[in-house]
Amino acid sequence: MKTGLITTKSYQDHNTGNGHPEKIDRVTAIIDNFKKKNNKNLIWQEPKNFDQSLLIKTHSRDYIEFVNNSFPKDGLSFLDGDTIVSPGSKDATRDSAGSIITAIDGVESKEYKNAFCAVRPPGHHAKRNKAMGFCIYNNVAVGANYLIEKYKYKKIAIIDFDVHHGNGTQDIFYENEKVLYISTHQYPYYPGSGTEQEKGKFNNIFNIPLEAGTTSEQYLNAYDHVLNKIIEFKPEFLLFSAGFDAHKDDPLAQLKLNSNDFYTLTKRALEAAKKSCNGKVVSILEGGYDLNALMSSTEKHVDALIEFN
Repeated sequence: MKTGLITTKSYQDHNTGNGHPEKIDRVTAIIDNFKKKNNKNLIWQEPKNFDQSLLIKTHSRDYIEFVNNSFPKDGLSFLDGDTIVSPGSKDATRDSAGSIITAIDGVESKEYKNAFCAVRPPGHHAKRNKAMGFCIYNNVAVGANYLIEKYKYKKIAIIDFDVHHGNGTQDIFYENEKVLYISTHQYPYYPGSGTEQEKGKFNNIFNIPLEAGTTSEQYLNAYDHVLNKIIEFKPEFLLFSAGFDAHKDDPLAQLKLNSNDFYTLTKRALEAAKKSCNGKVVSILEGGYDLNALMSSTEKHVDALIEFN
């Protein structure tokens, strides 16, 4: 079976203003690279429309209404100091959340074996009632809740390898025994959360804080703890919050991974979850702000998804 690549043109209309690191070029660079490679093992797909009520399991009605009323008729509007929206952000935000729903349905219907969603805005900082850190809706949390509601899964694992801690995802699932959230991230660093003491009500939160300057070897050694936790939990479905800003060339952080490391960590996670989830995996883009690093790292990540049987 092939791998799904879920993307949409609406990401180009999410304008964050001149000089903002979470810019249109991020997804353009990824998509142009995959088009150039023309890999026959990819199935390209656009997000389908979805019932907005699916957002309510993740975000409050008041927050959803606030977001819907925040998109300006022209110019830019700030949801917080870092999170900016434009008129076109409405469709991009909807499609970003919709992409993970489309990908999950595609995996469940055996349209493809697994999937990567190349979309923006990202999601893992978005809390139940708050936009934060470039994130509006928490896409991966929407996906996890969709798996619980629609497909009745009881054990979902989220591996977040973005260099920043996914505080929004952690908060949303802090008291949910059906979701295991695992994060490797630079610490202390934005957003300030993600200590080893933050464990969740059901010991379902597992943080691995890493010092600035952590090398590939040190990171992959620490990643063994991720794999052990996955093997112990036995997830029925695996979701990746796939940020690539732990790359040594990324301007927003100070970890020292190279592009091949994203192939290795993806492959190792897939192997760890293979027996329990039967290869059911969906990944969605989070951070990554050096365009060349983002192109090569996402290619390596998707290579691991394609090769996995």
